[in-house]
Amino acid sequence: MTSSDFPPPPFADAHSPRDEAPQFVLPLVLHLEKTAPPARTDALETAARAVLALLSDPRAEGEGPWAEAVRDWQDARIRKVVRRARGAEWRRAEALDGLTLSGGSAEVRVYPPIPLDGWPKDLAKLQVSGTELSDAEPPAAPAPGTPVVWLNPEVDMSAGKTMAQAGHAVQLAWWELDGERRAAWAEAGFPLAVRTADKERWRELVAAGLPVVHDAGFTEVVPGSATAVADLRQLGR
Repeated sequence: MTSSDFPPPPFADAHSPRDEAPQFVLPLVLHLEKTAPPARTDALETAARAVLALLSDPRAEGEGPWAEAVRDWQDARIRKVVRRARGAEWRRAEALDGLTLSGGSAEVRVYPPIPLDGWPKDLAKLQVSGTELSDAEPPAAPAPGTPVVWLNPEVDMSAGKTMAQAGHAVQLAWWELDGERRAAWAEAGFPLAVRTADKERWRELVAAGLPVVHDAGFTEVVPGSATAVADLRQLGR
C-alpha cells in the first residue's frame, strides 16, 4: 500500500532536482482488526484528514519539533506509505509520536516524516500490501458545501494506495488555501468526503484547474496516471 512519489504541480515524471534532496516518507497506519475491519470510505476519509491534521499541527510549524522533518519531506518527493496494524501492533504504533484520527469505523495514526531508511522498528515490521476494504452500502452523496476528493473511475487501486492518494490530493489543495480558509477548515475538524467520480464528472473536474494528483507509477498504476482531484471550491463560502 505504498503511495507513489510526486512533486507539487506541475507534475514531472522525469528526474527532478527534488530527487537530489534527502528523501523522507510520511507514515500512516490503519487500525485493522480481523473481526472488525473499517469501511473503505471511512478509511479513505480518515487518512486524508490525518494528513491535514499533521500539516496544521503546531508541532509541524515554525520551530516546532516536527517542523524540520516536514520541511525536509516537502522539499523532496512527497512520499506517503500506509501500513496496517492490529492488537498489540496497534498499541505499539499508538505509543510512537504522532496523531490518531478517528472517522466512522476507521482509525488512522499519522507520524512526522521519517527518512526512507529510518523506519522505527515497531512500524517497519507492519505489513504494507494485501489489505482490501469494502463498504457495506454505496456511500451517500456528499453533503452540500463539503470539500470532496474525487477519485478517477478508470484507475483501480488498493485501499492503502487510495488512502495515500486521498492524502496527496488534500495536501495539494491545502497548499493553495490562504491562512483564513485553512484556519476555518481546521477549526471545523476538516470535514471532507472521498468519492469516485463518474466519467463525465471526472473530465469536468480535471478541466476545471483543480489540484490533481498525478502518480509517479512506482506501485500499482501507470506512471503519470491522474488518480484524484481535490475540489474545495465550496470551502469557506
